[in-house]
Amino acid sequence: MLEILDGIPLDKSRHVTPHRSLNGARAHLWEQTVLPLRTRGQLLWSPSNTGPLAVSRQVVTIHDVVPIDHPEWLNPHFAAWCRFLTPKLARRVARVITDSEFTKSRLLDTTGVAEDKVIVVPLGVDARFCPQTIEDVESAIQKLELPTSRYVLSLGSLEPRKNLGRLLCAWEVIYRGLPEDVWLVVSGAKGNSLVFQDVPELESLPSRVFLTGHVPDEHLPSLYAGAMAFAYLSVYEGFGLPPLEAMASGTPTLVGNRASLPEVVGDAALMVDPYDIEAIAEGLRSLIEDDALRALLRQKGLERAAQFSWDRTAEQTWRVLQDAAER
Repeated sequence: MLEILDGIPLDKSRHVTPHRSLNGARAHLWEQTVLPLRTRGQLLWSPSNTGPLAVSRQVVTIHDVVPIDHPEWLNPHFAAWCRFLTPKLARRVARVITDSEFTKSRLLDTTGVAEDKVIVVPLGVDARFCPQTIEDVESAIQKLELPTSRYVLSLGSLEPRKNLGRLLCAWEVIYRGLPEDVWLVVSGAKGNSLVFQDVPELESLPSRVFLTGHVPDEHLPSLYAGAMAFAYLSVYEGFGLPPLEAMASGTPTLVGNRASLPEVVGDAALMVDPYDIEAIAEGLRSLIEDDALRALLRQKGLERAAQFSWDRTAEQTWRVLQDAAER
């Protein structure tokens, strides 16, 4: 939680946190009971989906409404709490910030919040995601012990909505017709078991699939930049940072054509139906085999990613906070 003090510059605002780390029900209880007492009537910014119902002088950032749209993907208790809290919170607070027009539309449809209270502030891409030197890419490949330097990368938390199962099925369809040194590299850690359901697709993998597990931050830019292509077939995203990071790294990108991803990538990525295994397979094959397509998407991706920056996100967020404080 970040408390914004009226009339005081951003660097004078203060963070409000529990005295010790809290998880689960205890964290929610602290948020709903202790936090309101500590805001002292000043404007509160709650930057991650939840906030205290007792505080109306508040701006809350809601990144997506997965618990409302797809509770089956989540821990039942977590989903039930969010389904109770989100509509009431959205209607009560002064402003709601969200990452995409898609999430704004879902908030309007599911919570009854007034449209003029919801402000879209797109996320940014870190400057460290950019084309890398050959030496840096080779170093990352060695440190991560990848089986090849020719790989399609899939990266994200391993949870149901990321659609890993259909990606693996599509890979099963095409890998035998590809050069033997082309592999699918899947990176990411399992989602929090307190929030996300298990991912059974990891139990049986096709040939030439390599799991890296969690990738340290220092290796991510080179892992992105070294890939022949990046595949992100998520069926639901409030924004979707990984495709943007891949494009900023100069890597041709394949995404699902659902939720917020089309508005994030524009015409700078190849889009397919994430529920259609044959379409995914054909998209993968095209990116691997078509040098001209990869070159075109590389250039378009770099141009598209340059339109997003964290500085712009911060500026737009601060304007919303200032407006809420003045009102």
